[in-house]
Amino acid sequence: MEFISDYGLFLAKALTIVFSVLLIMFFFFASNQRSKIGAEGRIEVKKLNEALDSVTDSLKTAIVPSSAQKQERKRQKKERRIKAKRAEEVKVKAFVIDFKGDVQASAVTSLREEITAVLAVAEEGDEVLVRLESPGGVVHGYGLAASQLKRVRNKSIRLTVSV
Repeated sequence: MEFISDYGLFLAKALTIVFSVLLIMFFFFASNQRSKIGAEGRIEVKKLNEALDSVTDSLKTAIVPSSAQKQERKRQKKERRIKAKRAEEVKVKAFVIDFKGDVQASAVTSLREEITAVLAVAEEGDEVLVRLESPGGVVHGYGLAASQLKRVRNKSIRLTVSV
């Protein structure tokens, strides 16, 4: 009987060690996968006009006296309908790209991918705004960045670079 209890205790210890090692390996591989996903990058898309409209409406509501708020809401609703009709007719899009450069211009790779994504969906009449933060750097790195911006111009899309 003592043999069975010793064997059971040994088995419990062995399983605890095996599960601990497996758990550590799982967390190690999971963190590796997360870092690979983050290394590929991502593009964030935001509709800036909706947030701006919300802030504008809030300010107008705060400024207008309470007696005229109902009329103001009706006027805003009418404005939205008119804007919606105009938006259906002409849908000009503005794409904002942030470029945070360094001396080696190491962010050029992500700039290339972002411009490729924008060019895939942009049409004539759209606009690309590049917000450039850079201390300057090597000529070949920033020359490559300039050639990426030239791709936008070659597709007849309006380009604005803000330094």
